Amino acid sequence: MVTLGKKVPDFQLKDGNGYEHTLKHYAGKWVVLYFYPKDNTPGCTTEAIQFTALEKDFLKVHAKVFGISKDSCESHKKFTNDHSLKVDLLADPDGVIVEEYGAWGEKNLYGKKSMGIVRITAIIAPDQSLAYVFYKVKADGHAAEVLEKINELKGAA
Repeated sequence: MVTLGKKVPDFQLKDGNGYEHTLKHYAGKWVVLYFYPKDNTPGCTTEAIQFTALEKDFLKVHAKVFGISKDSCESHKKFTNDHSLKVDLLADPDGVIVEEYGAWGEKNLYGKKSMGIVRITAIIAPDQSLAYVFYKVKADGHAAEVLEKINELKGAA
């Protein structure tokens, strides 16, 4: 499990186009990993669209944003195309990275408990240490909240 203030392990995950992304490729930049349950669902769509809308603002602070779920690369490609997303969505079908970041857990939907991806977002600093984690994320407005936190963390550095 990743620990606040400590270096995070590298990963190799593919996006909707089959391109492989590794964390080490983004050394020297801020990296946002937002974990979400399922492509093309209302909350996940809202979150992805809002991160896309702020893409230029994230680039200005030298931050790369990734959405991660257990959906397939093909599902990510369709989701991206359906909503003109600019955020890279990474497939973690085995849930290795999802579990490493603590994004797998018990969910309660309409009184029914099940296991699945819980919404969390990790901010990784340019030195590839875990700088901040948002738990119990609400999709609407979260992208702006993450951008604000990066600006705050940059100011403290």
